[in-house]
Amino acid sequence: MALNYIWLAFFLLSFAIALGKWALTGDPMIFKAITDGIFKSANDSVDLSFKLIGVMTLFLGFMNIGEKAGAIRFLSRIVGPFFGRLFPGVPARHPAMGHMMMNFSANLLGLDNAATPFGLKAMQSLQELNPDKERASDPQIMFLVLHASGLTLIPVSIIAMRAAVQPPAANPTDIFIPCMIATFAATVAALTVVSLRQRINLLQPVLLVWILGISCLIAALIAYLRLALDAGGIERFSSILSNGLILLLFALFLTGGLLRKVNVFEAFIEGAKGGFEIAIRIIPYLVAMLAAISVLRSSGAFDMLTTALTDLFSSLGMQTDFVAALPTALMKPLSGSGARAMMIDTMTRYGADSFPGRLSAVFQGSSDTTFYIVAVYFGSVAVRNTRYAIPFMLLADLVGILTAIAIAYLFFGT
Repeated sequence: MALNYIWLAFFLLSFAIALGKWALTGDPMIFKAITDGIFKSANDSVDLSFKLIGVMTLFLGFMNIGEKAGAIRFLSRIVGPFFGRLFPGVPARHPAMGHMMMNFSANLLGLDNAATPFGLKAMQSLQELNPDKERASDPQIMFLVLHASGLTLIPVSIIAMRAAVQPPAANPTDIFIPCMIATFAATVAALTVVSLRQRINLLQPVLLVWILGISCLIAALIAYLRLALDAGGIERFSSILSNGLILLLFALFLTGGLLRKVNVFEAFIEGAKGGFEIAIRIIPYLVAMLAAISVLRSSGAFDMLTTALTDLFSSLGMQTDFVAALPTALMKPLSGSGARAMMIDTMTRYGADSFPGRLSAVFQGSSDTTFYIVAVYFGSVAVRNTRYAIPFMLLADLVGILTAIAIAYLFFGT
């Protein structure tokens, strides 16, 4: 029901703003811009779905080989002590454990193309355990809220864009640690609020050991990248790690399949068929969400909100230099590509090394695209009642935004 109200609110708010503008200016082009945006977003939704087919088909094919070779069960045994307590509704050694672990690992290393197929497979596995197929289960909500918090270790694309804008950033990697801190805060917030809602005790020794262990590992890797490598070295390391992990994963799946005497070609074809089916299935959900987002943007709602926030913070005697970067933060839960465009626009307008330019980059790396995730992941398993998933995702986004602002002032404060 939450998704229904939010979707309806987007349209009604946008139409009300458009009518107000028309009443004040008499300009009918306002309605044309909204209509053109709706049709464009519908076409973009279909294009995006078809672009997902190739990557999803490839990864689901290899994942099916790995699953038949026992890789998923092996991974489930490793992460079982942690995920078993975080997802008490999922049986031990269930394939969903391995699928979720692969999704989180891919996100951590910035492997977006790999994370989506793993995540969709995880949702399908969790849906098998869901007694009410149209209502999100507790494990599905925990998984998606954590996924939407966007914990990423290496923000490769953001660093690359800071180096590519004109004029380029003097040190494109200077947002690396702020991004990591902001996204880690969002993830911890997501884990905490969902655990409280689902009455999961985070003080269990196993959970504490895993969380602290991962935190130390992340800190050690950040220290290595920050202290031992220059900007070029970080880019090369990230590329080798990301691409090497994908190739290693494929090689392990194939080797395991051969050792277990799996017909790897037939297993690949069997799994790959699901990529096309899922991509087609999510088209209606993408059209609905992207059309609503387009209406919100075309009506000028974002511009009005930015202006209102600037006036509000000024009246409170607060600094307002962070407001120029807020469009990136406000767009990020709605559209990843839209937020990326907002970030580039901010860096181009104010400079990549300006406070708004740097903060917009930290915003971009602090969370994931909440409504896109809701539309695609819940849509892939036809879940209509998302329960409290969206409010908790947005809460994690808010924590990431507030942390990003605080950290930006600490690192780049004016």
